[in-house]
Amino acid sequence: MDTEKLKKYWKSEEQLAHIHGWDFSHIDGRYIQQNPPWDYKKIIFSYLKTDDMLLDIDTGGGEFLLSLNHSHCLTSATEGYSPNVELCKKILIPLGINFKESSDYSNIPFENNKFNIVINRHGNYDISEIYRVLKPNGIFITQQVGEDNDREFVKLLMPNEKKKFNGANLYTQKQLFIKNGFSILQSSEAFCPMKFYDIGALIWFAKIIEWEFPNFSVDTCFKQLLKAQALLNKNGFISGTAHRYLIVAKKSV
Repeated sequence: MDTEKLKKYWKSEEQLAHIHGWDFSHIDGRYIQQNPPWDYKKIIFSYLKTDDMLLDIDTGGGEFLLSLNHSHCLTSATEGYSPNVELCKKILIPLGINFKESSDYSNIPFENNKFNIVINRHGNYDISEIYRVLKPNGIFITQQVGEDNDREFVKLLMPNEKKKFNGANLYTQKQLFIKNGFSILQSSEAFCPMKFYDIGALIWFAKIIEWEFPNFSVDTCFKQLLKAQALLNKNGFISGTAHRYLIVAKKSV
């Protein structure tokens, strides 16, 4: 194994690690992740009516929101990540979607009782704020990344990194929604297999998912990356798990 050549390649992947919207096409074919057993979009369509006021929190670049084809004049969105904010301003606002820049989950920038449906995929949320902006009998639909997401990869590359986001699991979150005036209409949890076939792709991934791999770099984690490469050489892949959970909650009157 030529470690110098590996390091040069790995650092090139590290330098390429940036994201446009929520686009992982750079590592297509170099990793696989099994989808959860539910269809988030179909679940939204099962509740969303044509005349509903819809809010998407943490919309990313608006890609998923636009795929719903909901009436633009009835659609609102928030996003706080600067590169995605610029995308939303260029794409969503000209369509007539009510977009507002915001990363303050404790203060959603919309009035009380405004929305029939609020959706949130893999973004943060404040349950009391969700309750505030929903109309009576309004529905919150969220697919979330759980606390055990990517833990095998984190332990491999950064063995001293403690688990974050404790409480991000289906049981805990369901109890919080119930305590805050919601009834649970649907819920599910899944641990989906993931495999990386290229350590360079894992490096790119770790740099993008900086909240799970804080201060990760090829230089500081080089010994662990060599161990990961040895495992890949032996097995043909590095395996881990994506943790997801789904909640559909209805605001009590």
